[in-house]
Amino acid sequence: MADVPIALILLGIAVVGAAVTVRYHSVMRAARERIERSGRRVARTACGSIEYARAGDGYPVLVVHGNADGFDQGLMLAGRTIDPRFQVIAPSRFGYLGSPMPSRASVAMQADAFASLLDALSIEQAAVVGYSAGSASAIQFAVRHPERFSALVLVEPVAPGKGPAMPKPIFTIFFKNNFIYWATVTCFQPIVGGAWAGVPPGERLTPEDKADVRALLMSLLPVSARVDGSAFDIYVSTPGLLNDPEGNDYPFGSIRAPTLVVSAVDDPLALHENARALVERIPNARLQAVPGGGHALLGHHEEVKQGITEFLQNTVASPLKQKEN
Repeated sequence: MADVPIALILLGIAVVGAAVTVRYHSVMRAARERIERSGRRVARTACGSIEYARAGDGYPVLVVHGNADGFDQGLMLAGRTIDPRFQVIAPSRFGYLGSPMPSRASVAMQADAFASLLDALSIEQAAVVGYSAGSASAIQFAVRHPERFSALVLVEPVAPGKGPAMPKPIFTIFFKNNFIYWATVTCFQPIVGGAWAGVPPGERLTPEDKADVRALLMSLLPVSARVDGSAFDIYVSTPGLLNDPEGNDYPFGSIRAPTLVVSAVDDPLALHENARALVERIPNARLQAVPGGGHALLGHHEEVKQGITEFLQNTVASPLKQKEN
């Protein structure tokens, strides 16, 4: 009789384990199907293969995704912050999803790859919108290929100054294994979700905000297909920009095109004070200060979209102006 409770416990563990396994594989299958349905394409360029997606048919906007993302996240971010009457070109940066990581990769190489992608798509000039860690290569593109872009938008950008760093053990444990990441986000989202999504400490989220954070974190699956690019961002590109106060590698003063910097005042990841200082260093830049929402701009997507739309309307030959005429 003493063995019966133990047998029941083992049976319960087996049943729970089987249910967890089924759920995990279902989530991973849905994640991969979502990526395949996102209009994924691959361009063969002078800088190698570049994965990208294209949406819309208006004035072209090159969308540069942030850390742990890919072209799919680029499309998602564009859907929240860019008017759909613009044409979005969303590449996966080096090491993300279907864009391989070249040997001795650099942010400058990534910027050159953007120019090669525009060549492959027969696009002479585009506006550029860089999100978070994508600001490094967006800025380098503006510096290295000024004739290829008409306007620059930096949303929650990495910029020289103070900034948090992810300890290597955390990255190694959580962002290299799909199951560990999924289980952590699923079971411990109230503990880790806010910090990983850039929610200000102590912020009380609405049910809609909580749903947005969960959707954002789950959309990063499979993390194993993003790990090389994420490691490059965490240990190379982001520190390189944060630690360049003199502008040696990022000569901000050479950027002459109109520039908009969007920054939440309570962002704990890309600090607002860094964004304000960045605006002072780019000659033709202005700031859109968002009163809250943290790094993910929770609850403020519409006002950010309006700000970016008005900026692009006033600086490029936008489809909105063309249709009005």
